[in-house]
Amino acid sequence: MIILPISLTIAAGAALLNLWLSIRVGRVRTKEKVFVGDGGNELVTRRMRAHSNFVENTAFVLILLALVELGIGSSMWLWGVGALYLVGRILHAIGMDGMMWGRMAGTIITMLTQLGLALGALAIVYLTPTSITTTEIEETMVVAPPK
Repeated sequence: MIILPISLTIAAGAALLNLWLSIRVGRVRTKEKVFVGDGGNELVTRRMRAHSNFVENTAFVLILLALVELGIGSSMWLWGVGALYLVGRILHAIGMDGMMWGRMAGTIITMLTQLGLALGALAIVYLTPTSITTTEIEETMVVAPPK
């Protein structure tokens, strides 16, 4: 059995963060009495976009994180990348409510995380030394036993 502790932990954190973002949307919808769409309400739109943006980016990060972990195993830098991504998404969500530096920081962290994981994945494929093994095949003759 293969267990990917970093990917599983970060995926669990992402699921909890997704729930938090969903609750935030629901709370503002209830407060503003907007139950379908955004109702032209800027705060509802901002919360919806923070949640949608999280969903749009997280799938790529989790897939890359799992594949890189499969390729090189667990490492402290991969833990750091995963944890930093989650912090960036929290900053982005808070930034969408008006703390603009949080939105900018979260966006930059998200983009750098995806870029770093994508480059890391490519490096694993194209820079990992591999050996080529050849096997010689000799022709054999089957001789039937005498009758």
